[in-house]
Amino acid sequence: EAALLAARKGKHLIGMNDLEEAMIKVIVGPAKKSRVISDAEKKLTAYHEAGHAITTKLIQENDPVHQISIIPAGRAGGYTLSFPKEDKSYMSKSMMEAEIVTLLGGRVAEAIVLGDISTGASNDIEQATKLARAMITRYGMSEEFDMVALETVTNQYLGGDASLACSAETQTKVDELVVQLVKKQHEKARQMLLDNRDKLQELALYLYEKETITGDE
Repeated sequence: EAALLAARKGKHLIGMNDLEEAMIKVIVGPAKKSRVISDAEKKLTAYHEAGHAITTKLIQENDPVHQISIIPAGRAGGYTLSFPKEDKSYMSKSMMEAEIVTLLGGRVAEAIVLGDISTGASNDIEQATKLARAMITRYGMSEEFDMVALETVTNQYLGGDASLACSAETQTKVDELVVQLVKKQHEKARQMLLDNRDKLQELALYLYEKETITGDE
């Protein structure tokens, strides 16, 4: 992908910027720079991505922010990329809770600053819910069920189909615990962004004007 990008620019050598652009294109999708977006949508996306980035930065368990952009790419209106400093073969409970906080940070930022919420967080909400459910049903991370597997995964390498292996009563309890877990992390995200509202405002304004910012910046 980097070679194709370099060739399109008429270059004879692949540079780090080509590799960087290729990596983001593969992960997020091709940038849609020609897409016309309204001022209101651009502002909403800036606050949304700033919310993701600040919650990521504040939680020690999270991987560092690599890049933030409000340029539409793939199916996303913007993105916040975080890359680990080292390879990981597992995730701890605190890491998974931190991930849920980060996923919810975008929607929380919208609500705090704009006083309204959008459909832009639909994928974040879906991922947060799936993660919370897996913590309870597959990873034994709830006091109520201890180390009992309530869900099995088949065809793991073909997308993975999960099916609950418990009674209807237990399933209802699982649903309640999932809601409680997500709500708890939602409140953490809200408090973080309220405590750092000035930084949220500063970062969103920079994104609105520049559209892209690196993790170091």
